[in-house]
Amino acid sequence: MNDHTIVPPSTIGMLGGGQLGRYALVAAKLMGYRTLVLDPDPDAPAGAVADVHLVARYDDSDALDRLASECDVVTTEFENPPAASLDRLEQSTRVAPSASAVRIAQDRIAEKQFLRAAGFPVGPFAIVDEAHLIDTVGAQLPTDGAAVVKTARLGYDGKGQVRIDRLDDVEDAWNGIGNVACVVETLLDLDTEVSVLVARSATGETVIWPVAENTHAAGILDVSIVPATIDADLTSAAERLAVEIAERLDYVGVLAVELFVVRNAIGELELLVNEIAPRPHNSGHWTLDGSVTSQYEQQIRAICGVGLGETSMTSPAVAMANLLGDLWSNGEPDWATVFAHPATKLHLYGKTEPRPGRKMGHLTVIGEPGESAREVAAIAASLRARI
Repeated sequence: MNDHTIVPPSTIGMLGGGQLGRYALVAAKLMGYRTLVLDPDPDAPAGAVADVHLVARYDDSDALDRLASECDVVTTEFENPPAASLDRLEQSTRVAPSASAVRIAQDRIAEKQFLRAAGFPVGPFAIVDEAHLIDTVGAQLPTDGAAVVKTARLGYDGKGQVRIDRLDDVEDAWNGIGNVACVVETLLDLDTEVSVLVARSATGETVIWPVAENTHAAGILDVSIVPATIDADLTSAAERLAVEIAERLDYVGVLAVELFVVRNAIGELELLVNEIAPRPHNSGHWTLDGSVTSQYEQQIRAICGVGLGETSMTSPAVAMANLLGDLWSNGEPDWATVFAHPATKLHLYGKTEPRPGRKMGHLTVIGEPGESAREVAAIAASLRARI
């Protein structure tokens, strides 16, 4: 055992109690760890599986002090815990990923500036805040296309975003969002979108999973397929970008790197970094059923320094389809339809209130030999439509 190794029955703390935290804590408990979760929602999905659920605000000093005193390492399952809370925890216990890495990933302005300064490819963007006035946007972006205005903080799953058809509408969009700090991004003509999950330990060991290809609906991830249909050169480039970003952040844990595939001026496909997520990711749910080591077990392995697990696929193709609260509009969906398909796994997150756009669960369909990822995705979409 070395200074980076935390073995069972040590205690793992988690800031955030959503489904990503739930799966990570289930993995931790199966490995023999004790778990604490801090989340203000008494019905938080992760709270139901933790040994202790501290129902308190993320900046509650007493709850943070208890985490620091009882936990050998503290991690997070979402990108928006107060960075100051992570700073406080770091004074007396290990925090992974670090407060500095989360601080970058939870703010689109900091994230874009970090990526650009480090030389990673990003699409055209401009900043709108008190120091960067509306009238400077036109000088930074192409003036003949549409754009997306995104809040720098807290926006996800299409929230905090406004699409505009021309830059002259930036000010109206900014006023509508509430005059908070924003990033304005040129709306790109995408060939497709992919994501790469990379796990990195404190000693610099890294592993990646096969690249996922994602489709979205109304700004929310709809379906992920693995392996992605992009060619081998782009796949290798995506993998390299993810590892290099993790190394540049000195990241510890599972990091998701979302990438746009676009055509450049001469018609060649290239990659642009869209966002990074300092945690396991929705597009990695498939790893629960289709990988030797899930992203959630890997999160525990990485933050505890016990060695990273094998990430190869256990089937030739996998597809994941999100289940949103809209499916509950006429009552409980017909889960028997799902269970009747032998290659399908149902995951429900234990959320008590289905709402339109809220992620309530997902389906994973495991491909048979000879089936392509797109064929498996069609099965998943068809099953979801019938429940």
